[in-house]
Amino acid sequence: MSEWNAFTVETKDNVAQVTLIGPGKGNAMGPDFWRELPLIFAELDSDPEVRAIVLAGSGKNFSYGLDLQAMAPDMAPVLADKAQAAPRTDFHGVIGRMQGAITAVADCRKPVVAAIQGWCIGGGVDLITAADIRYASADAKFSVREVKVAMVADVGTLARLPRIIGDGHVRELALTGRDIDAARAEKIGLVNDVFTDADAVLAAARETAAEIAANPPLVVHGIKQVLDHSRKPSVDDSLRYVAAWNAAFLPSNDLTEAITAVFAKRPPEFKGE
Repeated sequence: MSEWNAFTVETKDNVAQVTLIGPGKGNAMGPDFWRELPLIFAELDSDPEVRAIVLAGSGKNFSYGLDLQAMAPDMAPVLADKAQAAPRTDFHGVIGRMQGAITAVADCRKPVVAAIQGWCIGGGVDLITAADIRYASADAKFSVREVKVAMVADVGTLARLPRIIGDGHVRELALTGRDIDAARAEKIGLVNDVFTDADAVLAAARETAAEIAANPPLVVHGIKQVLDHSRKPSVDDSLRYVAAWNAAFLPSNDLTEAITAVFAKRPPEFKGE
């Protein structure tokens, strides 16, 4: 395997562990994350020694989500006053590449078990919706936070989450941007099970991955393909639609205000402009 900036990858007994390591605070998702994630999962997908994957976050938190500061250069042109077709087209491409990174996890033939501790915010939720199985520690907290920063979630949550927790729960989380704890996440089906702490949830994820890895690999691939067959067209359609919507409508005074407020560490004042 290659050397990575945003991840570590370790393989043992047919199970690979992919761990987010930043470099942003709270494993925030910057340029290295979006560039490396699809490459890692392409390598794991083609590696015959890997039969299942554990996806984890280092430190106290799974991920704070999108690293706004690190990703600002990709967003700045489309946020400029009276941005025309060229920057909007380029931004549409940025969204597509980010969507492709998360989709690489979902499309991997090797089942993915996510082990989540601490905060899982925004892009972190996008990422875990692409996993096959999700476990959480008791201190885990989840938030579809994009609405709080004047964005429509566009890299997977709105496409995949309705099939995991149902339409009503998705609307509640996405429209409010509220935080939920591990108990609530388990109750609505966002996670399969809750464990005492980060060590316990990682051990459980590795145990399940090992159990999967012991099964016939071609049959495991077939199960994933059959389960994904009816879901994938609707997910792909949703991703295309939201990419076009955000390229057209994401730039706003409210978004500028939200980003400014984040850096100033103050509450935003949205005006619908």
